[in-house]
Amino acid sequence: MDVLLARSALSTGQRSAGAKVEQKKDDGGGFAAFLRQFSSSAHFSAFFRLITTAASTEAGWKEFDIHAQSHFIIFLNDCFNSLENDMICGHVQHLIGLPVWECLLPERLEAELRRTGLKKKWLRLQKQDGKKSPADLAEAKRLRHVMKGMIERFFIVLNGISGDPEELVDVNSVHYCERFLDFIKDIESLLPARRFFNTVLDDSHFVVRCMLSGLAQRSEKEGKLFTQLLDMLKFYSHFEINDLTGEAYSDQAFSELHYDRITSLQRAAFKHFPDLQEFALANVASVDTRETLLQYISSLSAEMLYTVAAHLHLVPAVQESEDWKPDPLYTREFLLEMLIWRNERRLSQLDALNIMPLYPTEEILWDENLVPSEYSTGGILALPKLNLQYLTMHDYLLRNLNLFRLESTYEIRSDIENSVSRMRPWVMEDGSTGFGGWARMAQPLLEFSVVEVASPELGLKAPRRVLADFSVQLNLRPEVKQEWENLRKHDVLFLVCVQPTSRVMPKGHMRRAKNVPFVEQYGIKYIRGCEIEGLLDEEGHVIEEGQEKPAFKSSKRTFRVALDTNQYHADYEHMRGQSQDTEDIYSSFNVIMRRKPKENNFKAVLETIRDLMNTRAVVPEWLHDIFLGYGDPGQADYSHELMQDRYLQRLDFKDTFLSMKHLQSSFKDYEIDCSTSEASLQRPPFRLSLPAVGAKDKTISVEPYQLPNRGPYPYNKPKLNTVPFTPTQTKAILSGMQPGLTVVVGPPGTGKTDVAVQIISNLYHNFPDQRTLIVTHSNQALNQIFEKIMVLDIEERHLLRLGHGEEELETDKDFSRYGRVNFILQQRQELLDEVQRLQESINVGGDFSYTCETAGHFFLYQIVARWEAYMSKIKSSKLVEDIASHFPFKTYFANAPQPVFQGKSYDEDLDIAEGCFRHIKKIFRQLEEFRPLELLHRGRDRVNYLLVKEARIIAMTCTHAALRRTQLVKLGFKYDNVLMEEAGQILEVETFIPLMLQNPLDGHERLKRVILIGDHNQLPPVIKNMAFQKYSNMEQSLFTRFVRLGVPYIELDAQGRARPSLARLYSWRYKSLGDLPHVLQKNEFQLANPGFWFEYQLINVDDYNGIGESEPDPFFFQNLAEAEYVVATYMYMRLQGYPAEQISILTTYNGQKHLIRDVLSQRCADNPVFGLPSKVTTVDRFQGQQNEYILLSLVRTKTVGHVRDIRRLVVAMSRARLGLYIFGRVALFKDCFELAPAFNILTQRPTRLQLLPQESFPPAKPRPVHVNQPKDGPPFEIADMSQMAHYVTELYHKRMSRHNKPGPASKKPAASGKSG
Repeated sequence: MDVLLARSALSTGQRSAGAKVEQKKDDGGGFAAFLRQFSSSAHFSAFFRLITTAASTEAGWKEFDIHAQSHFIIFLNDCFNSLENDMICGHVQHLIGLPVWECLLPERLEAELRRTGLKKKWLRLQKQDGKKSPADLAEAKRLRHVMKGMIERFFIVLNGISGDPEELVDVNSVHYCERFLDFIKDIESLLPARRFFNTVLDDSHFVVRCMLSGLAQRSEKEGKLFTQLLDMLKFYSHFEINDLTGEAYSDQAFSELHYDRITSLQRAAFKHFPDLQEFALANVASVDTRETLLQYISSLSAEMLYTVAAHLHLVPAVQESEDWKPDPLYTREFLLEMLIWRNERRLSQLDALNIMPLYPTEEILWDENLVPSEYSTGGILALPKLNLQYLTMHDYLLRNLNLFRLESTYEIRSDIENSVSRMRPWVMEDGSTGFGGWARMAQPLLEFSVVEVASPELGLKAPRRVLADFSVQLNLRPEVKQEWENLRKHDVLFLVCVQPTSRVMPKGHMRRAKNVPFVEQYGIKYIRGCEIEGLLDEEGHVIEEGQEKPAFKSSKRTFRVALDTNQYHADYEHMRGQSQDTEDIYSSFNVIMRRKPKENNFKAVLETIRDLMNTRAVVPEWLHDIFLGYGDPGQADYSHELMQDRYLQRLDFKDTFLSMKHLQSSFKDYEIDCSTSEASLQRPPFRLSLPAVGAKDKTISVEPYQLPNRGPYPYNKPKLNTVPFTPTQTKAILSGMQPGLTVVVGPPGTGKTDVAVQIISNLYHNFPDQRTLIVTHSNQALNQIFEKIMVLDIEERHLLRLGHGEEELETDKDFSRYGRVNFILQQRQELLDEVQRLQESINVGGDFSYTCETAGHFFLYQIVARWEAYMSKIKSSKLVEDIASHFPFKTYFANAPQPVFQGKSYDEDLDIAEGCFRHIKKIFRQLEEFRPLELLHRGRDRVNYLLVKEARIIAMTCTHAALRRTQLVKLGFKYDNVLMEEAGQILEVETFIPLMLQNPLDGHERLKRVILIGDHNQLPPVIKNMAFQKYSNMEQSLFTRFVRLGVPYIELDAQGRARPSLARLYSWRYKSLGDLPHVLQKNEFQLANPGFWFEYQLINVDDYNGIGESEPDPFFFQNLAEAEYVVATYMYMRLQGYPAEQISILTTYNGQKHLIRDVLSQRCADNPVFGLPSKVTTVDRFQGQQNEYILLSLVRTKTVGHVRDIRRLVVAMSRARLGLYIFGRVALFKDCFELAPAFNILTQRPTRLQLLPQESFPPAKPRPVHVNQPKDGPPFEIADMSQMAHYVTELYHKRMSRHNKPGPASKKPAASGKSG
């Protein structure tokens, strides 16, 4: 039975390898699906025992071949990467806990126990072993030796691979070694796994033995991936961290550890080895490099080297017996390398990072192990992985930096290949490179020269600055020429050296050779990145930004660029070490390539991450451990005991609740104690006194209060919330107001944005001294938030929108930086005009309305004095008529609705008078705030003041935060709260950077709240390369990682977007997603869609002319039948009267999107009867948007494709409010296990389109959606696409004949093909 289980693991292992747990949990496949096969923990335990025995013992290797052993490693690696699973964690712990030190050399064990202070714990473990039964003790010892046994089996395989490049190698053996190395590397990158195992790994000399292996010697071919993985393992095996405590070492602490090792070696040499006296007495810094260590110890014999190593407890002690001989493993070469590897000085991680070039070169661009073109599940790559846990903040940032850099490299490679292939390079008769074509994004270079190499800064080797000039001929179309001339400072370009081999000028587009690498086919020799400094005028001066461009006499243009100084230094050192005939890289470039601006910000983001790593990135103490993936997942929640000193018991909920009844329904589990029993006074706003966390008393004290009168004008009335928040939404709002971490999961249509805006509003009013930063993934989401903020009671002057998306706001107001400055200057003038009017109304002479400062004096000496005198009079008389008669500002308020004073009640009129004074006082308070803008005359200074001092709600996209972090920090930008919308769509590192846009306050992060709002059940961040997406798990957002870690979250549970029947198609994915009352009551949700029998339907689409899906280019999937059917349905809807703006067409592939647009352009674009729908786009692009009616094309007919990812299915099913019509191959999708919950519902209805053409939009007689049989007879059934196309054409002619209008385009289906 066990053997059968193991055999079943082989196929499962292949599925689970490389697939990250986050994906497994989300789409129901991979390792998580495999785990569900186990009926109990005991069942899994038996299987785990079988696998560990088979993978670590000689008997297991006899029973299972090396191919099976590779799959066992896959299984174990998946286990180590799933430590959040309780069933797995306990089993894995037995393999890597403290008892595994039983495998150490006895001398090493004693030394480690002394060093770590674990001697007492070790003795307790031995006592516990003494109490175990023989069987239990044997099993415990077996588990302790599993990893050691696997290492020994690994070296048997590795040692069997010859280093002779002429000798054939067994591919399975190589794959096993790569797989095992990846497994060990993953263990070393997890703190709980490496804590004790790292010592075992070091004791086995794992890295040194791998370095000296035959496979490592084949580093150019068979061993290339192995050596790349080994480099990653070297990095983690010596990571700058205390394995036991998890504390990150500073550079100084790590240097001290290194010097401790060297001095201990020197002391041992001085005391026991006379041959090493010179070494023992040398200065430490002069003997710790590889070269000097080799110089001192290379003269020692093998026996002496062994004795030194034994003294350091690195090898078994020398025995006195005459016939004793050391293990053959310990050769002289091995002993030398071991001693040097342990003691040589290494470049610190930070120093290594700072000398790393940021631009990719040809060596990285086409390295398939680093930037794979294709990826199949189960492959091994030399890439970092984003897991649940990280060793330190440095480890976290470094992994993200490397992956972000490589993902950018993949996109850059695609752009280079596209541009160079379009230019069609060839070798001309004189041997130079010619170009038979042209590319919009690339130009041949006329000249290139390095014009300045500045001296290095003190202590550095790379130049401080390297500038170069290049010239191009811009004989291009005006719009393309303008694109080149408009290159801005810091735009990234790429210099390319192309040396083709073909001496025949290519005609037409050069096709890619199938089996020839692009580099060889096109002769790519070198690639270097650079950054624009500016366009040069004809005198050689840089034209500064904002400066008018001069008239040029020719089409030749010269640009100045800055080269990467680290790369230039590395190239210079490389060329200096070569022969004199070595080609100068920087004189060989002949092509310059640019990229689209929106896709070309990678260098700025990489520099931001590197800057973060060079500063002490301070994550708030309450968030630090969770961020790295350790400790109690709930420790940052406001209700946790660790957060009690920050817990706020009294909060003002302002207009969150619409009534007392609404408040009571929001806190059903609490007793509500209102401060007044009078029903007329129990109205919002409310202040709440909450019970202490954990208190038995579940009473909330409610204090209704009246907002102060703000003045007599209509605009003085506060803007109030009108959303009746549900109890769950209220819970999210309360959590967001409390200090700590708030995670809100918002299924489609559940009011995530409304919750976010109310949190922002409540923070704004409760904490006037705090500033809130809003971050989203897209400009569209940011604009949605801003549009809702503007209708709440928030001062407009306190709002600021950074970035370039503010032009999309549906308002005439400009919330950009300069727009806000102009607004404030305009408001300042309007307020000064009010001061002038006020001055005239009280007959005071002088020019007090000239500046904010003079207005301040006027207020203090004229207005306040009159007000105090007035208050003294009316409070002494207590007469209601005196309030109006003595009021000093009657003339000023003459333009307010009259009468200002009602004369009915003293208290009422006094409140009005005080409101009038508040109105006046607000004028002068705002002028005082604007006063610094009078002193600052430069626009930039005013913008910076606004950003740093005036604005209290600042909004930006995550991309803008990454690009502008350095500038924001230098300005002294400060904020207290961060709210992120669309957090599930933001990359890990792009979520982290907005938390780090300010310097720490006295060494502590001032951040008080982090609010993440998103949905991990919808699509993750977009990662174009499948290897980075799946193998490296780069698509995992911080939001998703927190959910996986078990961080408490609030899941909104009522949707208000779609008909309840439509919501059923995706509500199964959530815990308890219900419907808001309005979708059950409003007519639009209760009435049927005119012209359709069903409000949603899955329509089967057969092949057209024997063709279903097609693939004109790789992954460019199209389906002509579906495209025609979808467009015909759209035309039918338009003929029925549906507005085009209420219809969107979605598809799951870009190829189909282009094909549908082509068909629409032929059928509808030029015909005003049809026009074009609101949008034609992909499901992925439409996330976060909605429309009344959605037509969805699934495209695929052979395999399910990427809609198998449930997250994409959820997005696709949840975009429609009133009608959803899905076109696809029913037989294919209904049998897909992952999609079954939705397709089981869809297939309950007919799969042929059911129409009611007698109905029109809007309906004359609305039909309830639930009616079983229409009054006018059964619906008209459409058999297939061709019938629908014919029917729509006939319908059009019938209707147009009444109006004498021309007919539509030909009903013949559009030609299939790729659209540009």
